[in-house]
Amino acid sequence: MKKLFILGLLALSVSACGQKSKELKISPKGANLETITLGGGCYWCVEAVYEQLNGVQSVVSGFSGGQKANPTYDEVCTGRTGHAEVIQITYDKTVTNINEIFKVFFTVHDPTTLNRQGGDVGTQYRSVIFYNSPSQKKAAESVIAELNAAKVYPDPIVTEIALIGKFYVAEDYHQDYYKNNKSQPYCKMVIQPKLDKFEKVFKDKMKKS
Repeated sequence: MKKLFILGLLALSVSACGQKSKELKISPKGANLETITLGGGCYWCVEAVYEQLNGVQSVVSGFSGGQKANPTYDEVCTGRTGHAEVIQITYDKTVTNINEIFKVFFTVHDPTTLNRQGGDVGTQYRSVIFYNSPSQKKAAESVIAELNAAKVYPDPIVTEIALIGKFYVAEDYHQDYYKNNKSQPYCKMVIQPKLDKFEKVFKDKMKKS
């Protein structure tokens, strides 16, 4: 579904089509900063949500979990690279924490549908948590166990938990996509409802405008 909406944008920026992604190594500056990499379907959606969460310093859309080096968006869309669309979040641990990050994650996407989110289908849209420390892995396992035990969802959670490998930054036109394209149909029909849900549940955790 998302692929259909981006065709018009690409027609206006042909030079971006062949732009290769670049590897980004995790290197948060500051003792209180930490990163986590999450995949919850289309990265435009989760990027827009986490950019509103208080304590989040930056959100970068990209790809991880696959074999191909420096993949393009079009290559990842084939579903043959092994990569998932993800966001890499840098957050201030004195303002928010990993459990809150995960609480938002499991609120704004469906972690029970394997390799799809709504109309976006394929392994590139899988639900995944790429941790970079044992404590993040433990926190992810704990929250999933709690949600399953409480039967929050009618079906079991299928979110993958894996150690982060290489993270490749997506092409420039994917960064801050919602912020720059609010009038696009996909933004109105798919991203905005997620933002509305986030605001309703986490109103007291949002950044002050």
